[in-house]
Formats: sequence, C-alpha cells, structure tokens
Amino acid sequence: MTETATIANVLGSELSLEELWMPFTANRAFKRAPRLLASASGMYYTTVDGRRVLDGTAGLWCVNAGHCREPIVRAVQEAAATLDFAPGFQMGHPYSFMLAERVAELLPGDLDHVFFVNSGSEAVDSALKIAMAYFQSKGETQRARFVGRLRGYHGVGFGGISVGGIEPNRRAYMAQLLPQVDHLPHTHDIARNAFTRGQPAHGSELAEDLERIIRERGAETIAAVIVEPMAGSTGVLVPPKGYLKRLRELCDKHGILLIFDEVITGFGRLGAPFAADYFDVIPDLMTVAKGLTNAAVPMGAVFVRHGVYDTVVNSAPAGIELFHGYTYSGHPLAAAAGLATLDVYETEGLFERAASLAPYWEDALHSLRGLPHVVDIRNLGLVGGIELEPRAGAPGARGFEVFVDCFNRGVLARVTGDIIALSPPLIIDKSQIDELIGTIGAAIKAVA
Repeated sequence: MTETATIANVLGSELSLEELWMPFTANRAFKRAPRLLASASGMYYTTVDGRRVLDGTAGLWCVNAGHCREPIVRAVQEAAATLDFAPGFQMGHPYSFMLAERVAELLPGDLDHVFFVNSGSEAVDSALKIAMAYFQSKGETQRARFVGRLRGYHGVGFGGISVGGIEPNRRAYMAQLLPQVDHLPHTHDIARNAFTRGQPAHGSELAEDLERIIRERGAETIAAVIVEPMAGSTGVLVPPKGYLKRLRELCDKHGILLIFDEVITGFGRLGAPFAADYFDVIPDLMTVAKGLTNAAVPMGAVFVRHGVYDTVVNSAPAGIELFHGYTYSGHPLAAAAGLATLDVYETEGLFERAASLAPYWEDALHSLRGLPHVVDIRNLGLVGGIELEPRAGAPGARGFEVFVDCFNRGVLARVTGDIIALSPPLIIDKSQIDELIGTIGAAIKAVA
C-alpha cells in the first residue's frame, strides 16, 4: 500500500484507495489528491475531514429532493426489513406495481406503461430493444436503424454509446458498436446563440437533417430517433425554439418512433414533471433514472405509449412477449424509494418550486458574464452551463481547475471539458443560489 494511496484515520480506520478502479475518473491523479465525501443532508455534503460542501449538481443530476430525506430513508429501511428481494420473472410484488401506477399518473399523453430497469444506461438499451420489437410485431423487420445525435449521451451500454455522440466515450469501442446508426448534428452554436437566456432563437433548422438521413437510408429502414430534450452531460445544450416539435413532426411523417432520453430532465429538473411536458412534445418512448428514486437506490425505467405496448404484447403468441429484463428490475427497495420520492415531490411541490426559482437562477447565472474566459452561459429550469475558453494546448484544464477550486471553497460543481454544469437539488433557496454562483465566480477569477 503506497503512502499516496492511503488516508489514515478516515471514519475511524485506515482507508486504502488503491484497489478501487473508479469510473470516469483520472484514477492516478485522484489518488494523489483525493476528494472524499463522508455524509450528506439536505443541500450539503460533509467531507471526511469535516468540511461542508454545498451541492451544486444534485450529486450527479440525481438527488432532486435533497440528500438523506427522512421519508425516503424510512421507506427503504422498512422495505429492506419486509421484502429484501422478489424475482421479477413470472413473479411480482406490490411495490413495483404501485410505483408503475403512480408514475403513469404523472406521464403526459398516452405514455402509460412502465418497464423498470436499474440505470439510465439500461433504460436506453431497453428502449432500443422495445423499438425493434415494436416494428418486428408489425412485420416491418427491415426497420433496424437508429438515429442519434452528435454530442448526445445515452449511457455506457453498447447500444447507448452507439447512438450517443460523445467521441471519447465511443473511441475505444468503435469496432463493436451497432452498425446501423446515423447521427444528427448537435445544436450548439455559440456564434449565433451565446448568452441566450432559455431556449436559443437559432437552430431549429438542424432538425431538417433527419430528412437527409431518411433520403439516404430510406424511412422504411429507420426504427427510432433518440435525443436528449436538453443535452446535459455534454455541457448543457438547450434545444432551439421549435427544434423538438419539428423532430416530432418528421418522425410522425415517416412512421419513425421518437425516444426522449430524460434521465437528466425527468422529475422536475426543468420545473415540470418531464421535458416532454415543458416542451409540449410527447415521445413514443421515454427513458428515465436518477430522479426516479432521488438516487437513494439505483433504478431506471422506460415509459411507453399505449399503442407501442399494445402492439408488442398483443401481437405476440402466447407466452413471453418481450425477451428482455434484468434480475433487479423493479427491485423492492428501489420501488419503495421511488414511491417515497414521488410523495416528497408532491407534498413539497418541488416541481413547482423549481419553476418559481428558475428566473432567479437565470439572473444569478448570467451575472457571471464578463468574467475572465467566460465565452457562454446557458440555462433552462434549474440547470446551468458556463462555458470557458479552453487554455491553449490544454483543453479541459481550465474547467477542471475551476472544479477543484470550487470544491476547496466548499461548493460541488460538475465539469465536462471546459464547461461547468450546474443542477442543484430542487430544494435550493435563493441564499444558497447566491452562495453557489458567488463561489463559482470567485473560482473562475482565481483560475484566470
């Protein structure tokens, strides 16, 4: 055990950092200067050395109701003591059916069926399979092609990185990605849309690129288009006005399914239950995770329109209609956490709270305009992106230094390249918004 990989007297014992291979992390650098969180409550984390850190990212876009909320903790404890596990294949338990019913009540339009999984990555791969099963049930087996979008993030399964468009995530696996995938252009256009408040005015015409793909590939070969309504992990790319509605129109015109990846935007992040509500565009399939259980227990889901479910299930011969699922689909503890989370959202009016705070949040974010190297600021709901000019010869270095400086000052931000992404718990108040944005501003100045 090396000295750099050991922290003494952490939580009462010696802690080795060497054995754990950390995800999406520069492991060597982290283990030389670790940032360790020991506990959390409400809007704050506490580090192993006792410092409070204001959470500006809801963990990883997921702790929408704040940390360690007592009703959710209690529900998980009670479920663990009552039903630790129940098989989901040819069996069931009340928690999962109750959660599916509760969630369906929130969904717009005829999205009324729920397929439970364990993460956003699993939700995306499941949605792609459901789309293929739908067209196979209709006898249109040639519809096996998918259309994603550049800079899109859809998890880390082979299906998700195939339709995703973040190149570092794809590069090592290119030889084994799904072969029949095309990508729309991304909508990021600083030249025309820099410092827009809310949805940009320019860029809706980029949806027309779907017509080009259709001309080249043939509409009869395409099963589904999958996009994030608002792209989060790539650095908060807000859709231009009219863009999503045009995608919906083109998919309807050519009989193509539209999938919204709402792993980030679902459950109040934009001040509405889902981005589908916010933008008034109903997809055929929707993937969610994160805010579904407030991240207390991992869980994801695919929401499915009635006609898609009906076609797959009622067109199949007797027996299993969809050969797909996971051991932990609809896990009792996760379902209990989901039920309690929905209760907190409802009783505390957190979606409405997010909507009411959005104007104050917007003003606070855009107050950073004019700071050194800030080239764009973007916002929607309780989401913000602050784009910094890359340092010559060292892309991403400036953003990472701001992230570390913020943490040392007591604020958790998220960084992707040179973009600072913010998505605080929906329980944040105005004084905490001031603290968060003020600290980020100080860090930007210090790094400059």
